[in-house]
Amino acid sequence: MVKKFTFRGYTLEELQNLPMDEFIKLLDARKRRSMLRGLPPRQKKLLENLRRARRALKKGKKVVVRTHARDMVITPEMVGLTIAVHNGKEFIPIDITPEHIGHYLGEFAPTHKRVIHGNPGIGATRSSQYIPLK
Repeated sequence: MVKKFTFRGYTLEELQNLPMDEFIKLLDARKRRSMLRGLPPRQKKLLENLRRARRALKKGKKVVVRTHARDMVITPEMVGLTIAVHNGKEFIPIDITPEHIGHYLGEFAPTHKRVIHGNPGIGATRSSQYIPLK
C-alpha cells in the first residue's frame, strides 16, 4: 500500500489549488512570519523564474533554475521543478518533491562537508620528528 502525501491534512492537489494566503497559514511560526512580511526582490525574481521554468517544462524542455536565495520557503507550486541552490562554492541541484514543502531551500544544500581526518604523517607533530637510529 502506497502512502498518500499530505501536508497538515491537505493533499498535494489541494495545496496547489490553495491561494498563497491560505498556504501561509499552514506554515510554522518562523516561516509564516517571514512570508507575511512579504518577499524580498530576489525571492520575487526566483518565483518569476520558477513560473517561467514551469511553462518551459510543459513544452517539454528541462530547465534548472539557479539561485542564491537559500532562505526561500518551498511552496507547492515548486514541486516537480529542479532548483540549483548555491552553497557558497557551487550550485547544488535539488529536485523538489512534495516532502520538501514547508522547508527552506538552503536545508538541502549543505554549506560545508564533514571533516574526515587522514593519518598523521612525518612532521605532523614534534614527536613524529624523532626517528630512532639503528
